[in-house]
Amino acid sequence: MALLRSVVVGCGAYLPGNVVTNAALAERGIETSDEWIVQRTGIRQRHIAGPDETTSVLGTRAAQAALDEAGLSPADIDLVLCATSTPDYTFPSTATQIQAALGIEGGFAFDLQAVCAGFVYAVATADRFLSTGGAKRALVIGAETFSRLLDWEDRTTCVLFGDGAGAIVLEARENDASNRGVLTSCLRSDGRHRAKLYVDGGPGSTGTTGKLRMEGREVFRFAVGSVTDVIEEVFRASGTTADDLTWFVPHQANRRIIEASADKLGIAREKVVLTVDQHGNTSAASIPLALAAARRDGRIKPGDLVMIEAIGGGFTWGAALIRW
Repeated sequence: MALLRSVVVGCGAYLPGNVVTNAALAERGIETSDEWIVQRTGIRQRHIAGPDETTSVLGTRAAQAALDEAGLSPADIDLVLCATSTPDYTFPSTATQIQAALGIEGGFAFDLQAVCAGFVYAVATADRFLSTGGAKRALVIGAETFSRLLDWEDRTTCVLFGDGAGAIVLEARENDASNRGVLTSCLRSDGRHRAKLYVDGGPGSTGTTGKLRMEGREVFRFAVGSVTDVIEEVFRASGTTADDLTWFVPHQANRRIIEASADKLGIAREKVVLTVDQHGNTSAASIPLALAAARRDGRIKPGDLVMIEAIGGGFTWGAALIRW
């Protein structure tokens, strides 16, 4: 039986039109400044969803953009997988709402929740279905409206996050000389760290949505250390090194975390795709948004070796290596 690979055939993104700069946050009375935010995070602005822009709306628009780039129709998709921590409803899943909005009537759809690591988890999960013949084409989406979880009186967290969605289309193809597709992935979690980054509510505990809470220094420390583990495992499994990478596309949470992680792994900074200054931390949407930006401006090309990685609340973290 021929080896099947999950090949990226389309990539798309959607950002709400409402752009909120650091200066605008300060003007709202939040005790902060553009200099303070940029120095600590690298963030200059973020996009905030409007009242009618739910997570599924953002995800649907990103998914359609990915389909358009792939030259495919919704009927060609038999798996819709949405990584999100901000679903439209407790149930049904946001993925089924995207499925319906696109007019997909066959196949299956479900959500995956691993917070900021959600898109990496979703790519790894979709790859398992495609590489084993369980599906032929998958829409893998990261979509978030994190602004609705924020405590706007907490300047240590409210300045960090934004809303948006990104998506890729993965297609199962027989492996050939090009060696395109998802080469390998590595996922980890450690639930002992819940209190360092969490939302203080939920239907099974408080019956409320809750607000985001974070111990920033602890998250920073854990992020730089843990990312090294999964990336080195991916290098070992694929027989590659940092020198082989064309692009490193990390979760866009904090410029200092990204640069410290790249330096520790020996990844040249010119290979790092950075969009955190324009989008802020969009959780599960951040990696596909960065991929779409690098595709749109011509940086990522067919044949490029691309590493994606992320860490999210839980903690959850992971990395995947893709030959574009």
